[in-house]
Amino acid sequence: MGSLPIETEELEQPEIFLSLGLTEPGKGVVEFPCILDLLSAALERTILKNEQKLRSRKVKETFTMFHGRRKPNIGIQDYIKRIFKYAKCSPSCFVLAYIYIERFLQQLDTYLTSLNVHRLLITSVTIAAKFIDDAYFNNAYYARVGGVTTIEMNRLELSFLCTLDFRLQVSLDSFRTYCAQLERDFTGQQIERIACRLQDWTKIEESNH
Repeated sequence: MGSLPIETEELEQPEIFLSLGLTEPGKGVVEFPCILDLLSAALERTILKNEQKLRSRKVKETFTMFHGRRKPNIGIQDYIKRIFKYAKCSPSCFVLAYIYIERFLQQLDTYLTSLNVHRLLITSVTIAAKFIDDAYFNNAYYARVGGVTTIEMNRLELSFLCTLDFRLQVSLDSFRTYCAQLERDFTGQQIERIACRLQDWTKIEESNH
């Protein structure tokens, strides 16, 4: 697996990463980095559009094990912040999770809705944390954070990975592109300008080796 053979201090930090709060813990991190708000807003917009199409019968929904019978009581933004608070994963995991969810939906030709977004989030963040973070919890812990059983968490993770064919690598260029897309869509509060570390994504750079 390829990595960036450079130290953070040797590089000029890209402004896009500074703006999203993709930081090293303990170095100027806000309680909830900006990326969490950006991600929740992006998901909510997508769900609104998709559910309008589904109600108008312009598209047909494909049900998966990620679909629940009813919409959870907790909203997307609060759910994302709950995951960040208790899973203690790096902010970069949420960008990676967003990319993974898009890949998953494309593979199954299905739509993101209020019935599947929560399970997709906890599953994709769990997978991202295991892939790029130095430390992570077991599935029993992530299941409690996400509000599902351990058995279901295991099944969701396996189904998600199989759908992606276990292809979890994301190029640094793709990572930057998704960050830029999320920031362009952001129209809310002032974005925090704080330091970031490249180590969050050294493991996700694609390699030809």
